[in-house]
Amino acid sequence: MTVNQISIFLENKYGTLSEILMLLAEANIRIIAATVADTSEYGILRIIVNDPQRAYALLKEHNVSANLSDVLAIVTHSEAAGFARTLQAFTKAGLTIEYMYCFSAGEKSILIIRTNNREAAREVIRRQNMDYLCENDLLKFN
Repeated sequence: MTVNQISIFLENKYGTLSEILMLLAEANIRIIAATVADTSEYGILRIIVNDPQRAYALLKEHNVSANLSDVLAIVTHSEAAGFARTLQAFTKAGLTIEYMYCFSAGEKSILIIRTNNREAAREVIRRQNMDYLCENDLLKFN
């Protein structure tokens, strides 16, 4: 029900994002989903990749500030109503969505979600019988 996400802290200067992406490209790491959040001082690149352990080790070898964490990966329909129904289940359970991003695979979208309580979120997913991806499911996206 969870997948590994790498959060990379980027200095807000010209070329930093490109350098990180080239490092991953040279190692043949495939990016499945990505989002960037930024402030005036720094950015956070969050990525889902085909080999998170190897990508994380590579980043650390090159002294890149990065964290590896688990996020929920929920399969839903790609229209807004599918997103709304999915998120409404978490809202009804009193959970806060800290952040969310998605990627599409055909007519389905995969919502990457981090909540304020991962165990309670897992229970919502089970009770609502939601479709989800696990780390091994990402191999289909290689």
